[in-house]
Amino acid sequence: QVQLVESGGGLVQAGGSLRLSCAASGRSFSNYAMGWFRQAPGKEREFVASLSWTGSNTRYTDSVKGRFAISRDNAKNTVYLQMNSLKPEDTAVYYCAAKRVPYYGGSTSTDDYGYWGQGTQVTVSS
Repeated sequence: QVQLVESGGGLVQAGGSLRLSCAASGRSFSNYAMGWFRQAPGKEREFVASLSWTGSNTRYTDSVKGRFAISRDNAKNTVYLQMNSLKPEDTAVYYCAAKRVPYYGGSTSTDDYGYWGQGTQVTVSS
């Protein structure tokens, strides 16, 4: 089992920045690819970014490329999402997730992730 707890969300003006953290506990965190997803009111949960278990490969949805960066610190069992140049359309609950099985790359599909945090709210005002 992997337990995940997100933090770092909040209210920010458009153009501002936030850094989300996801603290993991349980089985070998460093062996799992990680992802960030978000869900806005009335919409389905969507992929934001993923990071391979080695940390060498990243993927981003087109709308956040060049603005968001995913990273991990295995010594701290934590994955981060640095969000810059935030826009009102980035407003959502953000979830971190760990892949179902270890030693694979990141994925854009929610079905590939077996462990989820409780989410953290990000609100961007215009």
